[in-house]
Amino acid sequence: MTIDTPTKRRSEPAPAPELRRVTDLRGVGDSLAGKLANLGVTTIQDLLFLLPLRYEDRTRVVPIGSVSVGERAVVEGDVLLSEVAFRGRRQLLCRIADGSGAVTLRFFHFSSAQQQALARGVRVRCFGEIRRGPGGNEIIHPEYRRILTDGVAPPEEALTPIYPLTEGVQQGRLRQLTATAMREFANRPVCDWLPEAIVEELRLPSLREALDYLHRPPPDANLALLATGQHPAQRRLAFEELLAHQLSLRLLRREIQRDPGWKFQPGARLVQRFLETLPFQLTSAQARAWAEIEEDLGRPNPMLRLVQGDVGCGKTVVAALAAVRAVESGFQAAVMAPTELLAEQHARNFSAWLAPLDLNLALITGRRTGAGRVRALGELASGGA
Repeated sequence: MTIDTPTKRRSEPAPAPELRRVTDLRGVGDSLAGKLANLGVTTIQDLLFLLPLRYEDRTRVVPIGSVSVGERAVVEGDVLLSEVAFRGRRQLLCRIADGSGAVTLRFFHFSSAQQQALARGVRVRCFGEIRRGPGGNEIIHPEYRRILTDGVAPPEEALTPIYPLTEGVQQGRLRQLTATAMREFANRPVCDWLPEAIVEELRLPSLREALDYLHRPPPDANLALLATGQHPAQRRLAFEELLAHQLSLRLLRREIQRDPGWKFQPGARLVQRFLETLPFQLTSAQARAWAEIEEDLGRPNPMLRLVQGDVGCGKTVVAALAAVRAVESGFQAAVMAPTELLAEQHARNFSAWLAPLDLNLALITGRRTGAGRVRALGELASGGA
């Protein structure tokens, strides 16, 4: 007697932490997730690879009296005056001072909560570009935070990243989300796809080190290298991306090579006649390109080749040679052009080159209609062209 026991249903394996949706992060709902999707961010991993466009040095608090017009700086001071003014438009004006000087913070868009946060007597630290205003130096819409009067707020420990933005997502929110993603990333083993030997040979940082550095560069980071994309951390990610791209192309090529193709039979008498009747001789570059193509055509796999060259360098005659080789093996050949003008130009050249070989040519364009089109299609269907 046999006893049937119910089989346990396997649960789907949980995705790797970095592949989870951004909605798994605290404070990210469907609305914010939709906005992040405009930046190509749908997973936590996408956040990790949303790299800054540039960086700002906010690691030093500068005395207000020493800043210059046009300078972007971090200043800190006590709010001496906070008022809503109507000077052409409604605006919030806050005057802060630190003993060395004073500067006005000007907000054209503000809420009642901001107005209360910037009340008189509050100490704030803000960042922005110093401009010359009607009442002296000012900063328009600075980034700011309140400083407790009974404590000391340390300056930023790293350079401040400036990320690409989309409507409805501010820099502060994006930095917060990226920092959260980095904390999750730091608490688990990282799969580094590059072999250790290659990383050491190229003197590249690990994946974790590269991401840590790019999201939180130290104050002494080389801004010139970062600005030009030449920093080792940036080169590490660029190398991995290029490697992944090349590997995907290699896999695609391998799949294509598995498909059966038409192997052209040996023999080149028609090709030789074509070359003899040409009013010119092939250049060494044309001859080399044709030799490689002819070798491909003799294989039982589809050819995957791009002939690259400047305008007028002779690519068309190489294509004509391939067409003649196809006809010699009992096939037809088609040449496609991106415009009707170019198609007509190719048709004239091919007709002149193929006439001595008694090979018929049919031209089909979007503009060609009526009996001429029907006749051309009939010749193609019957093998007469």
